[in-house]
Amino acid sequence: MPIYLAAAGEHAARLAGVMGDGIICSDPSKETLQAFEESGGESKPRIGQVTVCWAATEKQAVETAHTAWPNGALNGRFKVELPRPQHFEEATQTVRPDDVAKSIPCGPDPERHLEAIAEYVRAGFDHVYVHQVGPDQAGFFKFYEREILPNVESLAA
Repeated sequence: MPIYLAAAGEHAARLAGVMGDGIICSDPSKETLQAFEESGGESKPRIGQVTVCWAATEKQAVETAHTAWPNGALNGRFKVELPRPQHFEEATQTVRPDDVAKSIPCGPDPERHLEAIAEYVRAGFDHVYVHQVGPDQAGFFKFYEREILPNVESLAA
């Protein structure tokens, strides 16, 4: 069974290149992938996680993402290096809805979702999965089936 290692930064990516069967990243960093490839990961899967919040309106999606996933707006090591859930809660106390809207594609605009996926493609990821933080999973799947999936192939061109 393959074991893929999550990595945020070059040190973890080098470890993933040596020890893992692939890498998973939640940031489309070319530098992280380069470190992974230089450490033995050149022929291994490179998986990116795109966090989104689909809802019928952008306002609703921003409110949902701000409540459910405010850590998506954290920067740097705060995003991955805090040791306990309490520390994430403390770090997100100052996150505003506008911060979330800038860092997570929110709402029904397909271009925002496609651009977030395209960032990973341009960085060199060969697989991308979408992490939907909103509760309307049925609406999310219908939206992706209708608006996103038919356009994904064009991102690789």
